Amino acid sequence: MKRTAPKTQSITVSDVARAANVSKATAARVLGGYGVVSDTIRADVVAAAKALDYRPNELARSMTTGRSGIIGVVVGDIENPFFSLAVRGISDAARAAGFNVILANSGERIEVEKAAVRLLIGKRVDGLIVTPSESRDISHLRDIHRSGRPLALLDRALPDLDVDTVTVDDRGIAMRATRILVDAGHRSIAYVTGVDAEGHEYRELGQIYTSSVRERIDGFLTVCRDAGIERPERYVRLGATSPAETQRVTDKLLSGLDRPTAILASDSLKALEIFRVIRQRGLGVPEDVSLITFHDADWTSVTTPPITVIDQPVYALGKSVAELLIRRLKGDTQPPERLVLPTTIIERGSVGPPPDRRP
Repeated sequence: MKRTAPKTQSITVSDVARAANVSKATAARVLGGYGVVSDTIRADVVAAAKALDYRPNELARSMTTGRSGIIGVVVGDIENPFFSLAVRGISDAARAAGFNVILANSGERIEVEKAAVRLLIGKRVDGLIVTPSESRDISHLRDIHRSGRPLALLDRALPDLDVDTVTVDDRGIAMRATRILVDAGHRSIAYVTGVDAEGHEYRELGQIYTSSVRERIDGFLTVCRDAGIERPERYVRLGATSPAETQRVTDKLLSGLDRPTAILASDSLKALEIFRVIRQRGLGVPEDVSLITFHDADWTSVTTPPITVIDQPVYALGKSVAELLIRRLKGDTQPPERLVLPTTIIERGSVGPPPDRRP
């Protein structure tokens, strides 16, 4: 007959207290990181906990202290290298301050975002960092703010919600990137984004509910119009929601007689598929189509030619937003901050004059 191994009894706060010859309440204060005890007693309790291999029960500790030591994070698309690197910044800052992180992915869908927020609150997280999927429906974020639980926004600002926010100047950097293409002689420039709208066709900025995307499209169109380009909005393409959809959008964009001679991609995942379709159609970069993308992903520097990129300080975005939230968790009551981090453009070999301007 097969014997069942005996269950190992977990070490409790009471066990640590007996080993350290202190009361259970004193041991709990030391192990929970709250209250005041002498340095000698703290050292005795810590030594006893280490000798017994004590592992804290996080739920019990949260019920005692009112703190879980956990930060909840909701991002738009964890497969996107942008968010992966931002989460790394958040996690590093959280760990340095003694916090753990629970991550949830909204898939850029508002109902999934709301469900993720509910789940994280149910896990008793101390505070939340959220990348809002849209700006028109933020009742769940308002509820968090009203409850007093610290909330900070990553990458996307909400003008009507006064909380700590860390972003870049999306409109300004889109203008700079578009100006590079205009200065190279391009007059048919496309902007490709994963954000979608009813009818899958861009008509006006009012359709776009993701703040960063709206800012970028606005900057793109502003420079095009200032350059005298007629109806630049006809080249804004929505709905590049997956690799397959990005390929479909790009293939259709490049199949017309009035195909664009330059493309600005909203992120490196879109740019990779755009680059692939350009090559599949027998076209060259930048001979036939110039290309610029947001985010300096690893692949952009090793292609032939290497891709001109908008280099966002992604790790710093994550680290900064976590530091702001942790500051709140430690009792800071200063007015909310809206940090805008600097962004640069790395010019490589993917931009040249349009075909009709080549010698």
